[in-house]
Amino acid sequence: MAVYTGNNSTKILAQAVPNTLPLLPLVSVVVFPYQVASFSVHRQRNINLLNALPTTDTMVCLATQRDTQKESIAGAEDLYTVGVSGRLIHKMNLPDGTMQVAVQGLTRVKIKRLTGLDPFAVAEVSPAHTVGSEDETPSMQKLIVEALEKFETLVSLDPNYSNELVNVLKMNIRGPGRFADLLATYMSLPVGVKAEILCELDCKKRLKLVIKRIEDEIARTAVDREVQMRTQVAIEKSQREYFLRQQLKAIRNELGDSEGTEAAIEKLKERLAEANPPETARKEAAAEIDRLNLISEASAEYNVVHTHIDWLLSLPWHSASKDNLNLKRVREVLDKDHFGLEKVKDRIIEFLAVLKLKKELKGPILCLVGPPGVGKTSLGRSVAHAMGREFQRISLGGLSDDAEIMGHRRTYVGAMPGRIIQAMKKAGNVNPIIMLDEVDKLSTSMHGDPAAALLEVLDPEQNHMFVDRYLDTPYDLSKVLFICTANMLDTIPGPLRDRMEIIRLAGYTLEEKEAIAKRYIIPRQVENAGLKKGKVSFLKSTIREIVRGYTREAGLRNFERRIAGICRKLATKVAADEVSVDEKTTIRADDLLEYLGPRLWLPEAAIRKPEVGIVNGLAWTSMGGDTLLIESTRYKGKGNVRVTGSLGDVMKESVTTALSWVRSNAEVLAIPRDDFENFDVHVHFPEGAVPKDGPSAGVSITTALVSLFTGKKVRGDVAMTGEVTLRGKVLAVGGIKEKVLAAYRSGLKEVLLPQLNDKDLREIPDEAKKALKITLTDDVTENLTRAIIGLDLSTVPKPPKKGRQKRTATKSKKRRKSTSDE
Repeated sequence: MAVYTGNNSTKILAQAVPNTLPLLPLVSVVVFPYQVASFSVHRQRNINLLNALPTTDTMVCLATQRDTQKESIAGAEDLYTVGVSGRLIHKMNLPDGTMQVAVQGLTRVKIKRLTGLDPFAVAEVSPAHTVGSEDETPSMQKLIVEALEKFETLVSLDPNYSNELVNVLKMNIRGPGRFADLLATYMSLPVGVKAEILCELDCKKRLKLVIKRIEDEIARTAVDREVQMRTQVAIEKSQREYFLRQQLKAIRNELGDSEGTEAAIEKLKERLAEANPPETARKEAAAEIDRLNLISEASAEYNVVHTHIDWLLSLPWHSASKDNLNLKRVREVLDKDHFGLEKVKDRIIEFLAVLKLKKELKGPILCLVGPPGVGKTSLGRSVAHAMGREFQRISLGGLSDDAEIMGHRRTYVGAMPGRIIQAMKKAGNVNPIIMLDEVDKLSTSMHGDPAAALLEVLDPEQNHMFVDRYLDTPYDLSKVLFICTANMLDTIPGPLRDRMEIIRLAGYTLEEKEAIAKRYIIPRQVENAGLKKGKVSFLKSTIREIVRGYTREAGLRNFERRIAGICRKLATKVAADEVSVDEKTTIRADDLLEYLGPRLWLPEAAIRKPEVGIVNGLAWTSMGGDTLLIESTRYKGKGNVRVTGSLGDVMKESVTTALSWVRSNAEVLAIPRDDFENFDVHVHFPEGAVPKDGPSAGVSITTALVSLFTGKKVRGDVAMTGEVTLRGKVLAVGGIKEKVLAAYRSGLKEVLLPQLNDKDLREIPDEAKKALKITLTDDVTENLTRAIIGLDLSTVPKPPKKGRQKRTATKSKKRRKSTSDE
């Protein structure tokens, strides 16, 4: 209890403070000057002090103890440095041996040291004079008004403060120091905070400290009120839901409807018996159902557990679709849906043949690699249709979180299984065909590596025990036939690539595109445009003109867009009554200017005449094969070489290697030695924004440089590919089929390939072989004589071919032996 006295104590406060005073250490209370406080005394040493005082008007020193847990003090360091001299007003012994006392604070004193501890403490003190004036200057008056306004705000927010306190404060404003003490007396502050205010001797600083504490109390009270309001709202909502559920339960019972938590639990148990999952999954589901029975429906955890159980019971654990093992029928379906793609079709037939004989076979992991638009994705649907299996497609392009494959842990809000488990649920069978589309476009981020997560999924030795993080129980994926698609193999990590059976799909030839257009694309686009079947036809020459002049791709996407554009324009004419809906329309090559505009691509041979320093190379990209123009020029300089066109290190090294070969054979090529010192060379690869790399342009670069230094022109209807060595040998390169098809599409006449790629010629379609002259070379001089017009290299020494002659002789011996055996 605390009471603040007025002027009636002026006489007492004016008394001089002795140098030594009996010390009464305080634990749970701080006494300020002019304050009357009442409290209980429990410690024996303090009771001895009170009993030893002769009268109730005796002056004592009241100081607050720093450590409230300490039973007794040992010296002045255990007390705050500033206390108050006080007057004992009243004391009363209580039945429990303690004493109730009332004291009045007089003035602040500094505690120098303790002169005695037994039977009670005695302290040497000195007056603690206040710093600053107690007069109400304008600045002080402003602080007092600010403190009073903030205290009013605190009283309005905190119900523990009486509104009468504001009136009491207004009537007792007698200087900033005394006003600060008065505020601290009435505020509910910790003992340590009040002791700090008592120790502050500067009136202005003391008042500012009190204002800061009032602001802290206002902020705390506001937070407490907000939390209390939220708690009250939550309690009211919970009570409302409880009453509504009880009413709903009563209504259901009245209607004889047993639907409720108990019925839901029983349904889950019935579903568990029907699903009949493996023992591990069954135990997991049963434990979750028992746990669900103990959780209130109003709890947020109820929905989490119920959703987990629903996923466990919704997955197919045993049901499987019956495979169509009629190999002839499967082949007919595949041929009907897709033209060509013989390798993939043969592989599916082989899989079904083994399955037919063995009855049980783990699904293979196929990876279809090829340029866009060749039918990789649609082939998966066709395979599923032919085999009689469910088909699910998962797009992996741009995926950067392994949780999309492995699932999220149930501790996260909105957790779900990974895409593999989701696909299995949608399929409804344990043996669907799942297509992992664009597997080469996975990326890594701070959320994990999806490619690493796929290692378990695509490993036949591991995926029979695949564990999704959400399900947290093994699931068998061994019966699933996974088909992956990719444009490039380079971006697929090695361990993942090792788990897949790679099947390469090259681009289509002109004849294949013509057949696909007549069989699939034209009928589909005629129907999509709303035209009558059989009323629109495209001549063979028209289809070829669209392929050659308006598309330049390995696949068929742009080609189909052109056909669709023609059909839409024709539909516009029919809708405008310019053409009768029953009239048969034949699209001719001459009509393409009207429907598609000017031709976009011209044959390469028609574009380029023979020029010096310019050669047709061949490239292999994720979009398929393409022609690559290589340009070179020279100008007066000091023999420097400049290479441009967004090239990688390997391609830059190819330029260096080619130039080294040319310089080493300058005499044979009739190139003056001074040219290499007096001219700078610039080699450029057009389409500079497209990154290029690889060694396959070596022979093309060499041919361009020889043409540049000799001044002889290079044929414009010839393209070449091959890596060149410092000795002039031409080494094998990849993507031969795609490169030859690119030359075929560009209308070139001859292609120069490395002799070591002879084995790849069997992959080239017959129509490309008929249209192109394919020449195999093993030395760069052969490329030079065939490509550069008027170049005579009869005196150039060629490497010995004894090895080839020996191999030919060996083959002849084997042939003669075979003949004699017959």
